[in-house]
Amino acid sequence: MSLSSRIERIQQQQQQAAQGGEPPRLEPSSRAVVTLPAGAPEQLAAREVWMRDIRRRLQVEVVNDSNSLFKGAEGNDLRPQVEGIVDRFLSLNSLALTRDERIRLVEEVIAEVTGLGPLEPLLQDETITEVMVNGPDHIYIERNGKIQRVQTSFLNDDHVLRIIDRIITPLGRRIDQTSPRVDARLPDGSRVNCIIEPLSLIGPVITIRKFAARPYTVEDLVRFGTATAEMFDFLRACVEARLNIFVSGGTGSGKTTTLNVISAFVPEEERIVTIEDAAELQLRQEHVITLEARPANLEGSGEITTRDLLRNSLHMRPDRIIVGECRGGEALDMIQAMTVGQEGSLSTGHANSSQDMLRRLETMILMSGYDLPLRSIREQIASAVDLIVHTARLGDGSRKIVNITEVYGIEDDQILTQDIFEFTQTGVGERGKILGTLKPTGVRPTFMPKFQANGIVLPAGDFGIPPEDPANPVKTRIGKGRSIGIESGDPALAPRITIGLGKAVVAGGMVYVSSVGPVVPETGRLAGETIRVQAAQCIRNLEERLEAAGSSMDRIVWANWCLRDPAEFEPFSEEWIKSFPGDAPVGQGTLMPPQQRRVGFRISIGVIAEA
Repeated sequence: MSLSSRIERIQQQQQQAAQGGEPPRLEPSSRAVVTLPAGAPEQLAAREVWMRDIRRRLQVEVVNDSNSLFKGAEGNDLRPQVEGIVDRFLSLNSLALTRDERIRLVEEVIAEVTGLGPLEPLLQDETITEVMVNGPDHIYIERNGKIQRVQTSFLNDDHVLRIIDRIITPLGRRIDQTSPRVDARLPDGSRVNCIIEPLSLIGPVITIRKFAARPYTVEDLVRFGTATAEMFDFLRACVEARLNIFVSGGTGSGKTTTLNVISAFVPEEERIVTIEDAAELQLRQEHVITLEARPANLEGSGEITTRDLLRNSLHMRPDRIIVGECRGGEALDMIQAMTVGQEGSLSTGHANSSQDMLRRLETMILMSGYDLPLRSIREQIASAVDLIVHTARLGDGSRKIVNITEVYGIEDDQILTQDIFEFTQTGVGERGKILGTLKPTGVRPTFMPKFQANGIVLPAGDFGIPPEDPANPVKTRIGKGRSIGIESGDPALAPRITIGLGKAVVAGGMVYVSSVGPVVPETGRLAGETIRVQAAQCIRNLEERLEAAGSSMDRIVWANWCLRDPAEFEPFSEEWIKSFPGDAPVGQGTLMPPQQRRVGFRISIGVIAEA
């Protein structure tokens, strides 16, 4: 007999008693009253098993009859009704419970009808950061970075599916055999992923990444040891200076939490557009537009991807674009947005290190469907991304920002990076706690002048970053992203170039002149940035070396030119043949060595001439 049928029978018996009939009699139960004293661990374990059995029997009754029992019941009207049902169930089965056990049963029934059933108490526990359901009988949680199993369970697969449906239905999403996976969110912003058969072979699987009821602040993360106050002061200055930032890290390393905290540094007056698969960012600014991707409907149409939203956001006059996570081709659109006006944009990505994040960006851009050369992709990344904040979950379960890495240029088709802050492990303490320090590396980033240009006053000590040495000024990008060189400003502060001066040797009636670069002899610095200006300076320097060695340009019999970019051969050649009224000497071209690239050379020339 179902619980609702039993309740109806009791109510009839109570009416008969009220009219003078016999007092109501409870149905006999096969289960006798059990009262186990609280004492020995064995007795406590036995009572817990017994309570789990009671909970499961009551759960079966409630799940089967919840629609009829609680139809129309809302809010405060629900608790009295649930308490009555629990009391009748205990009476019908001659069960003796303590007051606390009864209250817990009532709460579980309410959670079953109005919440997420067995998951509800886990979601209410603020110490739990992740809930994982592996089929109806295996539920795990993450607490303090460690995974452990709990004794809570569902009745069967249908019970789990009912809870999944309760999560996704308000969002207009679906899960079935044709679409067996779904991303969703809870009302508090917690992220949910569900996957069912035929993709899951162990039954329905639910993974819930819980968010704190109160968004974490800088003070919280400093208290947790995630980063130092000095590091967050540095990141605040970077956000206010409109640097483009990626937060990278592995699964569960704290990327989204870190992005939430960093995004709080965006000035209140700016217009922010956030784009996510499932909305989970918790921005505190007032002028925020939140966009969420939409999956396809039952007919397979109507899908709106993150990439679609990112393209649309460019027409919404954003000051900043924040993409919850780049997973595929949208990385190309994100990189392009960062280079066409949306400076100061933020995003996250899965990677094991800052360098891996750059390689993943390359891969994701290739996934966009455009056949772009790798060199072009790397130049765009180096031009767009200024900073990578890398997070990690350490062996003791703690989460930390382990690197803050600057992307400052490209050389030999390789993206150049340098760590500004890093975590250094020093040992292992009690209970396996990892010990270490978070501190500056002693490298001064190339974008420091941007702070001053944006009116940002740095604290005393510049976050522990060493001061600039006038004799060796910081190098920064020329033409943003293509190369590195001395930042434009007072040329007197630039160091003298000591390579590419050329050396002439006379032997066997021939003059051998080694690599001559585009260096102005009077200043010891580059003649300019373009290939034509540098080629003209190289030729003038070469003429002087030959004349000093007793030769001349018309006696050159063989030449070797090194080009930074082979595509610049034509403008170089036009300058080169101006020195030869007749036929130019025989020669060959080679790629420029790294030392010359680092100082900004685009061309250097070496020759053999008659003495």
